[in-house]
Amino acid sequence: MTSVPSSAEVDRLHAYWQASNYLCAGMLYLRDNPLLRRPLAPDQIKRRILGHWGTCPGQTFTLTHLNRLIREHDLDLMYVCGPGHGAAAVLAHAYLDGHYSERYPDCSQDEAGMLRLFQRFSAPGGIGSHCSPHVPGSIHEGGELGYSLSHAFGAAFDNPALIVAAMVGDGEAETGPLAASWQSARFVNPGRDGAVLPILHLNGYKIANPSLLARISHAELRALFEGYGYRPCFVEGDDPLAMHRKMARALGQCLAEIRAIQARARGGGCANTHIRWPMIVLRTPKGWTGPRHFDGHAVENSWRAHQVPLPDPASRPDALRALETWMRGYRPEACFDTAGRLVADLRQLAPSGDRRISANPHANGGLLRRALELPPVAAYTQAVATPGGVDASPTQRLGEYLRDVMRANPDRFRLFGPDETASNRLAAVYEASGKTWMAQRLDSDADGGNLSPDGRVMEILSEHTLQGWLEGYTLTGRHGLLATYEAFAHVIDSMFNQHAKWLDKARHQVPWRAPVPALNLLLTSVVWRQDHNGFSHQDPGFLDVAANKHPDVVRIYLPPDANCLLRVAEHCLASTGYVNVIVADKQPHPVYLAADEATRHCEAGIGAWDWAGTHTEHEPDVVIACAGDVPTGEALAAVALLKALFSGLKIRFVNVVDLFTLVPQAVHPHGLSDEAFDRLFTLDKPVIFNFHGYPALIHRLCYRRRNHGNFHVHGYREQGDVNTPFELAVLNGIDRYTLAIDVLARVPRLHTSGAAARAQLLARRDQQVAHARAEGIDSEEIRNGRWPAPGARGD
Repeated sequence: MTSVPSSAEVDRLHAYWQASNYLCAGMLYLRDNPLLRRPLAPDQIKRRILGHWGTCPGQTFTLTHLNRLIREHDLDLMYVCGPGHGAAAVLAHAYLDGHYSERYPDCSQDEAGMLRLFQRFSAPGGIGSHCSPHVPGSIHEGGELGYSLSHAFGAAFDNPALIVAAMVGDGEAETGPLAASWQSARFVNPGRDGAVLPILHLNGYKIANPSLLARISHAELRALFEGYGYRPCFVEGDDPLAMHRKMARALGQCLAEIRAIQARARGGGCANTHIRWPMIVLRTPKGWTGPRHFDGHAVENSWRAHQVPLPDPASRPDALRALETWMRGYRPEACFDTAGRLVADLRQLAPSGDRRISANPHANGGLLRRALELPPVAAYTQAVATPGGVDASPTQRLGEYLRDVMRANPDRFRLFGPDETASNRLAAVYEASGKTWMAQRLDSDADGGNLSPDGRVMEILSEHTLQGWLEGYTLTGRHGLLATYEAFAHVIDSMFNQHAKWLDKARHQVPWRAPVPALNLLLTSVVWRQDHNGFSHQDPGFLDVAANKHPDVVRIYLPPDANCLLRVAEHCLASTGYVNVIVADKQPHPVYLAADEATRHCEAGIGAWDWAGTHTEHEPDVVIACAGDVPTGEALAAVALLKALFSGLKIRFVNVVDLFTLVPQAVHPHGLSDEAFDRLFTLDKPVIFNFHGYPALIHRLCYRRRNHGNFHVHGYREQGDVNTPFELAVLNGIDRYTLAIDVLARVPRLHTSGAAARAQLLARRDQQVAHARAEGIDSEEIRNGRWPAPGARGD
């Protein structure tokens, strides 16, 4: 058990807390005179005061006590800062324990280094007021609220010795993603996972409004969190000395409960599925220990303490006096020695080495990363005698591969997804592992995917929670893949953005961060196969979101068949420092490339399929290009139609796997050189491009290319509802007949001679649509036709 602090220890804890609060206020306001060794003057105040004070005291209070808990029990403990602009508190403790100065030697442990820390905070070219990758000990970008708890649980999965203390701000607690993530406790297996200790910080206010959870009763809060599966421990008050004792007791009790839960699960018996994990509800005044009043208004314990509690001290003498009185109240002369370093007696309160929260290796997860043991992918590929001669479900084959990846890596790979693993044809993974489930099980659950406390397939119907788990999992050094319906990947647009920004900053601005495993997203149940779901499930626009991110951290792959998907997945699972977005349909599709051909094609990312075109050595009349499995099939069918109609037509067929090959090398590291691009797409011939997503994206990627003016892109254009797959293709202009007609319009010599062919193609297209409307299903020719089509011929 954690000991109850003596009066002398409480005094030391309080002094350490005062020192950290002093640093937070200094970061907010000061550009000179960091230890107030001279009277505070207007020219020592920052010209722009940016940052948030209100959350800092509660966080520094918590961090001070977590330090004590670590020292007493030699804990492996990391901290997730949920309040959006709470970086000052985390920075203050990283500076006090010395690790910040180790990472940034210019911010040394003296008066000059303290001043540089103050000047750097919320300043141009410095560090922000939320926990960016620059902040040691952080895995959580606080620029957007709602994800701290899911990140914390992701970090705890498969980390049996780790405790993650997750501070949840009461404003953050109002977000949908955070509300869903309370359910994460039901997915923690204490026999093999670490533990998360949520700390809900109720300080009463957001920027200008009360916070909801701070305005409900103690009894209602208890009932709420007991319903979520927690045992809440309340630490409430405003008297610092009394609160120190309360917090020490609460943390000790929570740790004892965590260890008891884990001991029971690790003692040889089965994991208890009726676990009530501890949590803390910390209720403190907003801006605790800050100015009580100013300008006739309450500041502490009001919304005015949220951001800058004293306005413009540089131009208001009364505010300057109030600021100096406030900061001197922390007694910096007693906390820091003559050189400006934390006094020796207080330095002993911080843990040492990697036990410091700011230096915990899990918060720099690349240091702990172990590469996956990946089985040879060739064993899972489909044999191909002739291109398109056999069908296979791309995701079904991937599921078989992921099954054995999971078997080979039982401590560092998980599959994440909504209630759709089987729907997305990935059910083979259940042969290796069931679904993680720590809640009640009924007989009627049988045959639903093997619910199991030991499962490694993570399913919850919250894309936010899944993405947060996966981010926390990869940022702490493990590997995973999230599979979801393509249309609903948009639920995590903003989370994806934040993670990509984190990777970008970590790569380019924080050299001490080691590369973490890639975050892999598989988008399936794609737009072109929504004949029963309809318009709501038709949206390939996540690719547009992904393409906006920094080219050094985002990859987009559209494998055309099952063998190519396997090769792409193998590459993505082995990569680090990226977000890999893979688009692949779950329905059976023709397999075009044998295993070795798929390897070469995917490594290049783009290539001409000579067997599909009619002309390989000289300039073609037209280039037919495609990206995506359904558009590839329709583009090949269009070539077959054109071969049958015009034996002398010179067609080059180009398939794109890696979407970023289309941009110049100067823009993206995967981009083709101008010479290579021109060899594929020519300098002046028409290019009919059949694309999986919105056509504008291809134009955006190719606009710098010399032949861009001749690109004619077909793709999704918001047409359709409950349609057969072929009818949906026709409505959006990606079908074989529309593509062939476009070729007739773009190749000059076919403008006149192709008139009869155009009429024939239109008639056949209309017949196919009429069949779909009459029968409710596409014709046999469309559903099961093979490439090359019967009777096709070339020169």
